[in-house]
Amino acid sequence: MSTPLALPHRNAIMAALAPLATRPTGPIAIGEGGAPDPVPASRLYAVLYVSPGRAAAASLAGERTDLALLFQVTSVGPSAERALWVADRVREVLAVRLAVDGRATWQTEELGGPPVSRDDGVTPPLHFLPVQYRLMSITA
Repeated sequence: MSTPLALPHRNAIMAALAPLATRPTGPIAIGEGGAPDPVPASRLYAVLYVSPGRAAAASLAGERTDLALLFQVTSVGPSAERALWVADRVREVLAVRLAVDGRATWQTEELGGPPVSRDDGVTPPLHFLPVQYRLMSITA
């Protein structure tokens, strides 16, 4: 048994989000830890923030094989409506069991977040909506 690693889980999340960037009816750029560079002219994008997760013992033997990883996707748009639209597209692609090599995963759990907010610190202003998720896995 091996200790679960955060990076393969992060890679699975990025793979799930990747199709958003090539949507024929309106691409959504993906950033990690910050806005994508360059920010698209549409100003529609999502930013992934991943925690290291928490490895837990699966048995009294103390081997840490279970993983609960929290992550956040912040959806951004030029209006509150468009930020919600991006969040809906993110929700659609994450509402599955993500594939992580050597791991069995639960369906991604949406934990919610605060209401849409307006960022007046950029010109023109943007609206953003952070939503937290949990990805859990065990050794396959």
